[in-house]
Amino acid sequence: MSDVSREKDGRRFPPLLGRSLDLLLSVQRSRWSPPAPVRRLARHALVRHGRKSATPVDPWDTSLLGGRTLGPPPVSAGTSGPGTSPVVIEVDGPRVRCVIATGVLDVGGSDEVVAFLARRLPEHGIDTTVLCTGSAIPHSRHEGGRLATMLRSEGVTVEEVTPQSADRMLQAQGADVISAHGAPDWWLDLARRHEIPLVETLHGMHSYFDADWDAEAIRSQGVACLIAVSELVRRQYLSGNRRIDPSRVVTVPNSVDPGRIPPLDRAAARRWLGLEDEFLFVTLARHCLQKNTYGTVMAFAELAASRPSVHLLIAGRGDDDLYAHQVRRLRDRLPCRDRIHLRDHAPFPGALLAAADAFLLNSYFEGWSLASMEALYAGVPVVLSDVGGAREQVGENGMRGHVVTNPAGDPLAVNWRSIRDTLYAAQPNRDELVAAMRSMVDQRDDWLTRREELRTESMARFHPDRALLGHARVLRRVARVEHAEPRA
Repeated sequence: MSDVSREKDGRRFPPLLGRSLDLLLSVQRSRWSPPAPVRRLARHALVRHGRKSATPVDPWDTSLLGGRTLGPPPVSAGTSGPGTSPVVIEVDGPRVRCVIATGVLDVGGSDEVVAFLARRLPEHGIDTTVLCTGSAIPHSRHEGGRLATMLRSEGVTVEEVTPQSADRMLQAQGADVISAHGAPDWWLDLARRHEIPLVETLHGMHSYFDADWDAEAIRSQGVACLIAVSELVRRQYLSGNRRIDPSRVVTVPNSVDPGRIPPLDRAAARRWLGLEDEFLFVTLARHCLQKNTYGTVMAFAELAASRPSVHLLIAGRGDDDLYAHQVRRLRDRLPCRDRIHLRDHAPFPGALLAAADAFLLNSYFEGWSLASMEALYAGVPVVLSDVGGAREQVGENGMRGHVVTNPAGDPLAVNWRSIRDTLYAAQPNRDELVAAMRSMVDQRDDWLTRREELRTESMARFHPDRALLGHARVLRRVARVEHAEPRA
């Protein structure tokens, strides 16, 4: 019988692998984390069996309802509207040469910020070269990631580097400043060696969970300036690193790249997905524990029991196959399983947001979510957990949506331990989250009438030049060149 396969999650696994996966997932849900070697062995077994058969999310080849094959997404319905024309920048002094140091450039929010800066900083007198490290991306055929490939096609210089090759490139290029985004610590050593000021952008605080703050206080002395993408992230960092001068940590919220969210006809987008009058919640997020899709599906199931026309679409790259399997197993046990759609990364976020009735993101932590900001930019109301940037994006008057309690409780106290304790358990924000989603469904007509108003307001609030000017001012201030401030 060893050559007989059995079906799991709509995939076929050899019996031993299937039973082992059952056991591992059951142990995970018990709040005991298997040792790292066991987790690595399980992931290796899944990948060895075949990436496609082991991936617990569906590709983008059929519509949500009816299984119709998807063609190209709908095209732009017109211009991007008011509030997107660039601010005219007049720059005195020489141009600045900036190296943007990052990890993999694929599909994450911080990846999009890097791509945005690489494309647009030259308009502000700052020439950019992107140096990235690593290209091991699950289920991707793109060297260095999707965005790395895209930037190269647009003429942006993107190179994958090691510490040695980065050292040589810095020597050859004579960079004036380094803008670091999740870059390895050896970049700070290179910056010191070449006497190039380094500006570090804090896209979130997860890398500082359980941090040695004494060591961070010493390390941060070599950073010229830190940019936090939200006030919550800045507060979290300063509460840990109490020895840093607070003036060296500035807040520059992210902006929307209008090219990613063109105005699309809602009816055409819904027809493309096979939707009629169903209410659609959309979550654009990687399939990983940070995004808490397990908790989202549990809450949605409670809502779906009393709202039979409600659907949930979760679309994103599969970063953690074991966690994604947990979500799929949960979904497949639910009465509403046909209304929960787990899909791969969507390279057409504008089409999904045009079709959506509401955006939902129940994360444990964020820095400043691009996905939720892009939803508002598309005129879609949001339901967000209390994470970095959520309250700044949504406000307190309910006119843009709802901010609910963090799934782990206090957002300032979120760490790996509090996440582990709530990951597969009843989460403290469940009732509040269900109530917020129910409110969205019940007030659907009101939100639809306000869609264009929300979009117009968000175009101004999240104008691309707000983030560009913020980054440009910091980079020019610390760069090792004589310069003057740009004038808007």
